[in-house]
Amino acid sequence: MIDFSSFYQQIAKCRLQHWLHCLPAQLHTWQKSNLHGDLARWVRALHKLPHIDTDRIELTDSVSIGRPGEISLGEQKKINSLLEQFHPWRKGPFEIHGVHIDTEWRSDWKWDRVLPHISPLKHRYVLDVGCGSGYHLWRMRGAGAKMAVGIDPSALFLCQFEAVKHFTNDYQGIQVLPLGIEELPELRAFDTVFSMGVLYHRRSPIEHLLQLKAQLCDGGELVLETLVIDGDANQVLVPGERYAKMRNVWFIPSSAALVGWLEKCGFENIRVVDESTTSLDEQRRTEWMRNESLADFLDPTDASKTIEGYPAPLRTIIIANKPVDPQNHQQEAQYD
Repeated sequence: MIDFSSFYQQIAKCRLQHWLHCLPAQLHTWQKSNLHGDLARWVRALHKLPHIDTDRIELTDSVSIGRPGEISLGEQKKINSLLEQFHPWRKGPFEIHGVHIDTEWRSDWKWDRVLPHISPLKHRYVLDVGCGSGYHLWRMRGAGAKMAVGIDPSALFLCQFEAVKHFTNDYQGIQVLPLGIEELPELRAFDTVFSMGVLYHRRSPIEHLLQLKAQLCDGGELVLETLVIDGDANQVLVPGERYAKMRNVWFIPSSAALVGWLEKCGFENIRVVDESTTSLDEQRRTEWMRNESLADFLDPTDASKTIEGYPAPLRTIIIANKPVDPQNHQQEAQYD
């Protein structure tokens, strides 16, 4: 069982308290429907992780826990062996008491591209949609976010997050929840909402944008990172059965087309702040992710194309704001 009681206690005292009307029941249902198979094995591995006291939790420039010499080589090998049970590790990297989890993605590189363009996160309530293992949540807390909540329906990603959190001795103000955004009520409570690497997996991208908007408070900031193609405001790629060997890729617009979608959804102050081609150094196979990766998804004779002949992955970062509705403007909860 995954224990969410500490998170319930935290949000009961802040602007997210209205989420408690439905969240415990949702997670109880999730727990009941996932009490077998891999989840049970992962939970057993979580319970075997050793408890280690440390005063070093570095979240500003990396996600690094522990100091040299705090544990023995034998304890380090035990930690390494247990963490390997959560393979594949896709988002990171993490450094935990000398164990370097070299994830498939250099998510720190994406964070370095995003951070200069967003509003300062200090004291903000942040939601990360499709958060994976929660790597960026830790960096958000390191940047001063008051509360960093991630949602991702994958049980594996939840267990990876719980494994990292275990070594922080129940660090507060951060949580991954095994939910999709369609399961969230219209909270309208987050100052910043991130959607990174999600939009192209949605059958209805417009609906996804509206769901993101519904989680933002008035004036809140959306940080959208997704695949795009080159082209004007009318260019949208609709791949066939697969794109870069992925089955669930529905729409890949140009950045200009995506700006138009955001305008249609009522966002304002929309700006494209970055476009970059995904490199083989940023997404690759490692000892912690031994499945196929980007090199296997590209045309072996022409790296500018996917193996299916589509343009190779190009990613954009777009920042936008939810307008302030003067008729719906409310003061923050007294606990904030």
